Amino acid sequence: MLFTAWLIDYADRLVINFVLPSVGEEFHLTHGQQGLIVSAFFLAYALAQIPGGMLTDRFGARRVITWALLAWSLFTALTGFAWSFAALLAVRFLFGAAEGVFPPASMKVLVERTTSEQRMGANGLIMSSNAVAAIAAPLAVAPLAAVFGWRSAFFSAAALGVFVVLAIRAWLPAPLHRGGPDAAQERHGMRHVMRHVLRIGVLWRFAAMLFGLNVVLGGLLTWAPSYLRTELGVPLTTVGVLMIAPAVASAVATIIGGRLSDRLGGHHRKLIVPSMAVAALALPAMAFSSSPVGFVVFATVVVIAASLAYMPILAAPLSGLPPACVGVGSAVIVLGGQVAGMVVPPVMGVITDAFSFEVAFASLVAGALVAALMAVLTPQDSASFRAAFDASARIRPTTDSEQS
Repeated sequence: MLFTAWLIDYADRLVINFVLPSVGEEFHLTHGQQGLIVSAFFLAYALAQIPGGMLTDRFGARRVITWALLAWSLFTALTGFAWSFAALLAVRFLFGAAEGVFPPASMKVLVERTTSEQRMGANGLIMSSNAVAAIAAPLAVAPLAAVFGWRSAFFSAAALGVFVVLAIRAWLPAPLHRGGPDAAQERHGMRHVMRHVLRIGVLWRFAAMLFGLNVVLGGLLTWAPSYLRTELGVPLTTVGVLMIAPAVASAVATIIGGRLSDRLGGHHRKLIVPSMAVAALALPAMAFSSSPVGFVVFATVVVIAASLAYMPILAAPLSGLPPACVGVGSAVIVLGGQVAGMVVPPVMGVITDAFSFEVAFASLVAGALVAALMAVLTPQDSASFRAAFDASARIRPTTDSEQS
């Protein structure tokens, strides 16, 4: 069920990337303005992360996921009715707010229904849905937009979300039973953590790592379709076919990254540093490739490297966070990634307008360097993460009298 929900989540937000040139033509937008349309989503998505985590810990993950799916399906449909640049910005902002409460709820559903030994492998499988969405979205969006116009793609995507809501209500399994002194202690400390969550430095270091990774992935996936179409003259339907290769590679690499992370017991530095080194080398080669095939080959290398690193970033936090704090704790980390999604599209658009697409793509190397640096500066396993978390949050052991 989580796989399907994430697939719809990611597919709905990808639609805009493939129709952005058509939207720009209809509303006479610069590359910078087109980037702002994408950024409006990520601004709201980022702002909603921590409130979404709090809602999840307060009302329950299943309920929040249902609310989120219904709301973002509505705003996906409303995107198709946009009549101006301002209307697009407003609707995409609301769409981002609706989707933004979903990741922390999803993380909590996962933690409640898996053991620590199987968690990252399961999460890798779930998050491979993003790559499946990256395959399905262009194959569905390109012909729809070509035949019926760009608005039809949003109407179709919205309809799928409603079906997923019904499926989650019917088939999401119950949480595993947890109890005992540890659970009581976690509930006892939760209110204190919620008051001080913004001061927990270890969460922000992991957020910075995810920020760097999403600079690479977000910048590449947002602008690659437009670059292939407008600069290299590739037809929209062919763009969809070309983007299958990096999407398939991403799905496989995400699953492998999750399983390797479980096998290593965290220790994300061993995967992230070499992966980001490969991405940093491949990005300039991709940026200055003069052919569509060359561009896609190097883009695939970048996507593989980044996707291998994704699950390891989350390994120590998801295993080390107290279950009562998973929603808000994971929200802080995911917030870092979404800030990248908010900043990178318009910045790349401005760089493209001022210089070129090549310079814009090459600048993504900075994100790989940030992710690699943070991988070295963060706790490497769940025990060291939990120790750093508890020290920052100042959670003290609960006595027997406090538990009773």
